[in-house]
Amino acid sequence: MGKFEAFVEPPSTDPLDVLSRFTSHEQLERILRVKNKSLLTDVAEIASIANPSSIFVHTGSLQDRDYIKRKALDGREELPSRHSKHTVHFDGPNDLARDKANTRILVPYGEGIPLLNTLDRESGIEEIASLLKGSMKGREMFVAFYLYGPRNSRFSLYGVQVTDSAYVIHSEDILYRNCYTEFVERGEEIEYMLFLHSAGARDENGWSRDVDKRRIYIDLKGNAAYSVNTQYAGNAVGLKKLSLRLAVYKGFKEGWLAEHMFIVGVLGPGGRVSYMTGAFPAGCGKTATAMSADTVVGDDLAIIRNIGGVARAVNPEVGMFGIIDGLNPVDDAEIYRVLVNPEIEAIFSNVLLTEDGEVWWRGKESEPREGVNYAGRWKPGKTDGRGVLLLPSHPNARFTVSIYHLNKLDPAIDDPLGVPVSAFVFGGRDSTTLPLVQEAFDWFHGISTMGAALESESTAAVLGRTGEIEFNPFAILDFLSISPGALVDLHFKFGEKLDKVPRVFSVNYFLRGEDGRYFSEKRDKRVWLKWMELRVHGDVNALKAPTGLLPLYDDLQMLFDKELGKSFNEGLYCEMFKLKVPKLMSKIERIYEIYSGIRDTPPLFFEILRLQLEKLKEARSRYGDIIEPFKLDKG
Repeated sequence: MGKFEAFVEPPSTDPLDVLSRFTSHEQLERILRVKNKSLLTDVAEIASIANPSSIFVHTGSLQDRDYIKRKALDGREELPSRHSKHTVHFDGPNDLARDKANTRILVPYGEGIPLLNTLDRESGIEEIASLLKGSMKGREMFVAFYLYGPRNSRFSLYGVQVTDSAYVIHSEDILYRNCYTEFVERGEEIEYMLFLHSAGARDENGWSRDVDKRRIYIDLKGNAAYSVNTQYAGNAVGLKKLSLRLAVYKGFKEGWLAEHMFIVGVLGPGGRVSYMTGAFPAGCGKTATAMSADTVVGDDLAIIRNIGGVARAVNPEVGMFGIIDGLNPVDDAEIYRVLVNPEIEAIFSNVLLTEDGEVWWRGKESEPREGVNYAGRWKPGKTDGRGVLLLPSHPNARFTVSIYHLNKLDPAIDDPLGVPVSAFVFGGRDSTTLPLVQEAFDWFHGISTMGAALESESTAAVLGRTGEIEFNPFAILDFLSISPGALVDLHFKFGEKLDKVPRVFSVNYFLRGEDGRYFSEKRDKRVWLKWMELRVHGDVNALKAPTGLLPLYDDLQMLFDKELGKSFNEGLYCEMFKLKVPKLMSKIERIYEIYSGIRDTPPLFFEILRLQLEKLKEARSRYGDIIEPFKLDKG
């Protein structure tokens, strides 16, 4: 029995009979080599409903990869640029970001998950089957197999992508390791995540037409995700953020962490390497922070397990799907070098493709010229229907490229045991409240007041308004499949079982002065990482604030000079690290109220928040509403 058996007309008990109607002899042989009855049934049922003209089974060979690229270009899902290895994809003006409103977790009837968008499972699958019916008529259906992690690793999960979009498969070929061979060799023993996608009907531009019927459903019971009537990669590429939700749920059941985190290595004295993971909402400096480190294991996702009492992390990906808006050769030299290299394969989405075939985004070393962008034909001065100037490239424009092209790629990228994690870092957009960097008193304090309490201004990566402060615990709220309270408890229990517990830090690059200017430059991220590395090993002291541990001025002055060759004055230090007590108290009260409505939040969490609030009240009575860092004692 497959996931869509009830919707197949007429029903068939033999998937081979069904598959033979849609495949050539060669393609049928390919899929029959995968001796997994459940998978064959799923694929057969999908084909019966979606009615593709043919099925292509992707083995991961160079010939198959080239075929996928040609199909993406032939179907105009990707457009060629002046460089043969650079292609451009457009999603259309109404399909440019993740769709929170129509992304739902499928749950048993009558159940729900606090703060998450849920839907009755039976209703959701019935709706997807209805929207999928005939959706692939006249198109080829692709079936591809990918690892979510390194080869031969206990960390890794398996995924199967079924889609009518060659662009989706091309993206996953860059982002993940193909594992068709593993499916052939291991057959029935593989537990797989299934990702089903159809772009649906397309308009004259090739864009998904029925975006009002865009649906992205996460089926926890079926270990699957379904997306229809969308092309934006965040909604359509199954192994990306759709798989994260399934991994979070599996980790919750088994006691490990699936995180929306980068993994980087920071060099310390004597050449030591300290590995850190970091969670940041989209558009909050996550990729830039990763590129500021000395080595990069991953820029977006992490699976973290307890191995012998040590938290160890692997990157489930081998590629990057990052925001390109503002990326420039001064602040982002490493990734900029990769993206302008014509010999490196890259997909650019929702940028500007000029008439002479040049890929342009805001931040590139040239001026925009007439061409095509996410809204159609574009030229300087073009406005939308309301008279608002249309940007040449979208704020959520993206790049997809292999991580193996980074000069600073850490050799542990393929290590099946991953890397030992010394620190968890949490950061968001906060223009008024939090200091630039601070360290938690301990694991539980950090998880409670930094990870679980993360708030950030919304960005263009999600459909809707931008600039509003949003609660986003662990920078993963949009990708959760369990309640935030259960996630806090999972982190508590994970830390309790470790012999070597990572330090926890928060950063806030977006703190502004009264004149609206940021206190921190983009390149300063390297200094904050270096300070955290020193703290991990106890090499520098810190100031004890009511909210955590703050850097000493002399240590930062030394690091700014050593790492960036720039001066760092006391006045700027005071602005970066003065504590605005009323705002900090308001934040704790907000977070306390949110979790008070989440029944599975552990009691320890509320105890930590209450203690934090008491410390702030005591500090306020002693120092006033604003506490200058030089008034604080060393910890």
